[in-house]
Amino acid sequence: MTATATPAIGRTAGSATGNALAGTGRLLRFALRRDRVRIPVWLAALALGSVWTAAAFGDIYPTAAARQTTAATMNTPAGLAFTGPAHYLTDYHYGSIVSHQLLGFVVVFVGIMSVLLVTRHTRTEEETGRAELIRAAAVGRHAQLAAALILAVAVNVALGILLALGMGALGLEGMTWEGSLLYGAAYAAAGITFAGVAAVAVQITAHSRGASGMGIAVVGAAYLVRAAGDSADSALSWASPIGWAQQTFPYLDNRWWPLLLNLATAAVLAAVGFALSLRRDLGAGLRAARRGRPAASRLLTTLIGFALRLHRGMLIGFAVGMLLLGASYGPFLGDIEEMFRDIQVLQDALANLGGTTVTDAFIAMVMTVFTIVATIHVVLTTLRPRAEETSGRAEAVLATALSRTRWLASHLAVALIGGPAMLLLSGLALAATGAPTTSDPDLFAKTMAASAAYIPALWTTAGLTVALVGWLPRATALAWVYVGYIAVTGYLGMILRLPTWLTSLSPFSHIPRLPVEDLTWTPLLALTAIAAALVALGLYGFRHRDLETK
Repeated sequence: MTATATPAIGRTAGSATGNALAGTGRLLRFALRRDRVRIPVWLAALALGSVWTAAAFGDIYPTAAARQTTAATMNTPAGLAFTGPAHYLTDYHYGSIVSHQLLGFVVVFVGIMSVLLVTRHTRTEEETGRAELIRAAAVGRHAQLAAALILAVAVNVALGILLALGMGALGLEGMTWEGSLLYGAAYAAAGITFAGVAAVAVQITAHSRGASGMGIAVVGAAYLVRAAGDSADSALSWASPIGWAQQTFPYLDNRWWPLLLNLATAAVLAAVGFALSLRRDLGAGLRAARRGRPAASRLLTTLIGFALRLHRGMLIGFAVGMLLLGASYGPFLGDIEEMFRDIQVLQDALANLGGTTVTDAFIAMVMTVFTIVATIHVVLTTLRPRAEETSGRAEAVLATALSRTRWLASHLAVALIGGPAMLLLSGLALAATGAPTTSDPDLFAKTMAASAAYIPALWTTAGLTVALVGWLPRATALAWVYVGYIAVTGYLGMILRLPTWLTSLSPFSHIPRLPVEDLTWTPLLALTAIAAALVALGLYGFRHRDLETK
């Protein structure tokens, strides 16, 4: 291969389109090689989770009467905000149920996937210094962003095809092949839109976490705008990319044209991203980093204060997200008894749990959702020291008299305290927004106890993650595989009727599901002991292994 001169980094670089995209194909193949585990995990979790859930709707809503009862109870502002437009309720067969109850929610995770993919192969590469090495070769100015966007588009298209094939093969009432193709295309188009959002976000901030946070915040805002528009049955839904996907009405009207809005927006955002990339230097963002104080505060000079400063943005973001998540479920509590009155599967599950109320069962169920999100925070926080190590920043900190154990323990302390705090915040929001709709005086006590019960399981996940950091630093991606496993077994385990031996590998399966079950201390104490052992193991391993240096 003949090497060519790399364009200078600046406004004049890559003026010729051909040169600016040189090396895109090779970078794309490199990205596929690096994500050979990550991408299949995303696709399997999203596609299989959606198809299996749709298949379970046959048991959850076995009769037309049950479906119509559900449609009637969904036709409230809270119900529509949680699901989607009221038009789906006009003919509530299985196809409508799948589009109404899954599309608006699962597409949020598709958006997060797209944002993380683009950020990982653009801003993160610049932050670690690998992009500088790549630019020293025959690689054009726009090659990395182009490769990242092509990768995101390919992954979303693959997801759309998997969903179309899976849904179409179910053959449930109302689930036609045309509707299945549109259902998959809606996911792909929404995901591509958020990839365009990420293309702009990575140009603005100087750090990958800032870019990811900005992109994910846009995904969350799109969901909230969609929810506000659908709950009020207003045109506000058309201001959200998620709303465009839902306005296609798969299996009902099969309208394809709203997806043109997604694709056109994605194209415009990608063009803006390429244009903005010419206005910044490699490794820098358009938004200049704020200048710090002349002198550090007393808290910042402490080890835990420094760790809190590094995790501050994520702590605030997750706290707001958990409060909104808890508040989104609370208004349902007063209507839960009526909504699930004719659903035999839930009635049978309640009978097995000892005849508790539907409201209590709902609280226990949503705690699983809260815990999964809190687990993501715990894993992100526990993996931060590994990111500091690979970026080279840890090397400078550990060159001082600070011990490795104390440095890693400071980050771990944020995870062990921050994760439970997020969980308790969501429980508090659930109780605060649910209390006006119920007459249960024990609602606050129930929700807070149900939240607190999962804390040992969160600690166990943190222990497993830090053990990977300490002993298998190159295999820390396994922590995310485990999170996916926990999510599938915890959220869909009962619906999918997974075998007990499979669900028992998750620490969350051993937690008493308060308030429908009695509190038992033995599994909580055992999980706490396991977590302590894993933490000690991880700290020991990190102290004795070689540090990855730059």
